[in-house]
Amino acid sequence: MMKAKAIKEHLLLECFKWIEERHLLINNTLADIKLALEEESKSSAGDKHETGRAMLQIERENAGHQLLEIENVEQSLKRVQITEPTGLIHLGSLVTTTQATYFLSISAGKFSFLNKDYFCIAPNSPIGQLLLGKQKGDSFVFHDDEIEILKID
Repeated sequence: MMKAKAIKEHLLLECFKWIEERHLLINNTLADIKLALEEESKSSAGDKHETGRAMLQIERENAGHQLLEIENVEQSLKRVQITEPTGLIHLGSLVTTTQATYFLSISAGKFSFLNKDYFCIAPNSPIGQLLLGKQKGDSFVFHDDEIEILKID
């Protein structure tokens, strides 16, 4: 059986890769928009030209917001401590329930490791909020299902 610390290290690494991919995607979008704006500037003036520029500016603002959001998520991930086991669920806990196994970190989705699925969730996510502060043996209700906490690493 794989040690919990090794699993958490792997999941933490997967979360950082997930963030890196999002960064790359957003930066590529910003570069594409910049190129399109430069091309648009070379076009002839007129209503179509102004509309195109306005749409590109909106896309650039949206990408900027996404970049800021992913940087905030990255800062949250840097606060995850995987070496401090406590009896209570906290940021960095690996929680096995009757439904699934959760890694309290960021909302990065499902990762498979050694033929087992793990869900990386943020503490402020619906399930994350229900898990925080609970201990082994506690249970909670989510979508009309009663879920028991079997193990906390």
